Amino acid sequence: MSNLAKLNKQDFGKSVFDAETLKLIAEEQLWKIWVPKTYDGLELALTEGLKTLQQLASIDGSLGWTVTLCSGANYFIGNLLPTTASTIFKASANPILGGSGGLFGTAHKEGDHYRLNGTWKYATGAPYLTHFTLNAKIIENGKETFNEDGSPVFKSFVIPREAVHIIDDWHTMGLQATATQSFAVTDHLVHQDFSFVYNEFYLPQDIFKINFRVFADLTLWVNYIGMAQHYLAEASKLLEQKTLEQSHKITTEATNQLFNYAQQIETITADNAVFTAVQIEELHTTAAASVKRLSQLLIELHPRLGIKAASSQHPLNLIFRDYFTATQHHIFTR
Repeated sequence: MSNLAKLNKQDFGKSVFDAETLKLIAEEQLWKIWVPKTYDGLELALTEGLKTLQQLASIDGSLGWTVTLCSGANYFIGNLLPTTASTIFKASANPILGGSGGLFGTAHKEGDHYRLNGTWKYATGAPYLTHFTLNAKIIENGKETFNEDGSPVFKSFVIPREAVHIIDDWHTMGLQATATQSFAVTDHLVHQDFSFVYNEFYLPQDIFKINFRVFADLTLWVNYIGMAQHYLAEASKLLEQKTLEQSHKITTEATNQLFNYAQQIETITADNAVFTAVQIEELHTTAAASVKRLSQLLIELHPRLGIKAASSQHPLNLIFRDYFTATQHHIFTR
């Protein structure tokens, strides 16, 4: 029996993953879906990786979401200088990166180092991480720096777990085991080699040729689809399949849309071409509309499922709470 099958038998819905679940995730190398084989990763192609994330989300929302966000942070191996990537990914048997995409802190330049300070929100998998990623505004000579368009200059950094203080503030109705805590950093001095810039890559694999916004859209979109499929699987135990035919059509359409885009992107990157700005926006708009339809589907079905679906211990209730906690992510709400 594969580890994914074993994961399907785990008891989810807890505030954190238990040791057995974390062990299975590590054994299956799920934190390293996108990491090259030379760094002991799976090096999955885009379509393969998305199928894996969809399967995990259809098992449990917290499982899919955590692996997606943490493997997505490990994806930054492509943005790191090769020496830095080796330091992190070859010095540890199982590095787990994660952090915040928000611009909440500052980085004061001090020679070839930066001094980090701030509090960052929403680090998925915080208790499980070996390294934290964060974005910080660059301060030089005591002054904040700006781009020509007036936006603040910032860099992303990766720092060890020991450099952060985790803040226990993730008290949500769902996705509880993602443990998406805030974290604080105080006067941590980090070498410039541990900074990176989105969409600047040092590794040759096709996965690193993908625009990061496209990568983020696809990997989160597939989670909503997986959770909706899980919901329908549980709902089928209470409602006739005929009643759910239209619902299944909606999830099937979403799946087909997503993987059509994924295959297009694989073809384009294999030819060393790029997804245009128009294509990036089209994908984002399609994904946002798809998630909206999936949300409406669950909202319309839930009142028809009886008091069982209102029980906090019932799988339908758990999936519902996980799904609508996930919809609070800003990616498809803007």
